[in-house]
Amino acid sequence: MKQLQAIQRLVGEFAKLPSIGRKTAQRLTYHIIDTPSSEAMQLAEAIVEAKRRVRYCDKCYGLSEAELCEICSDPQRDGSKVCVVENVRDYWAVENTGSFRGLYHVLHGAISPIDGIGADDIKLRELLQRISSEGIKEVIIATSPTVPGEATALYISKLLKNIPDVEVSRIAKGIPIGGELEYADEVTLARAIEGRNRL
Repeated sequence: MKQLQAIQRLVGEFAKLPSIGRKTAQRLTYHIIDTPSSEAMQLAEAIVEAKRRVRYCDKCYGLSEAELCEICSDPQRDGSKVCVVENVRDYWAVENTGSFRGLYHVLHGAISPIDGIGADDIKLRELLQRISSEGIKEVIIATSPTVPGEATALYISKLLKNIPDVEVSRIAKGIPIGGELEYADEVTLARAIEGRNRL
């Protein structure tokens, strides 16, 4: 039996979301059909409201409901340090640790020639403008330890190498807490040894 057109459309829309396959899209669709209309409308209204109200911060390109996000407009944050991340999810991952009190810069991607993404396709120009205009003294590169993330980190470090009075650092990489050495890959283990700390 052919699915109803409205159900096919909803399954298709859910399947466009990241990490949502066809089966999960079908489960979500049938869940929404089975819920009371008021709950389905609350979900629809929440999506429309978020899309209407949420924008990118004019300074860091994180998410905000105003020109500047809460972090960029907080005078208690250390404006001399900026943590560079690939996306908003990484921004919140660092922020949720509670260990960084500086500002952020979201690149909205990483350099990946295979995917046709170059330096001009991400927010690197904006980062350089911030460094020159805001008196930033340290740039902490927190891109992912993937090939595009590493390429982006290397590119940024080369760009900033000749800027006086700006220290460039990279987040440490190594063995996760609770991990066992025998299961770590060679690159992770090598990075853990290179980035060791004195006790």
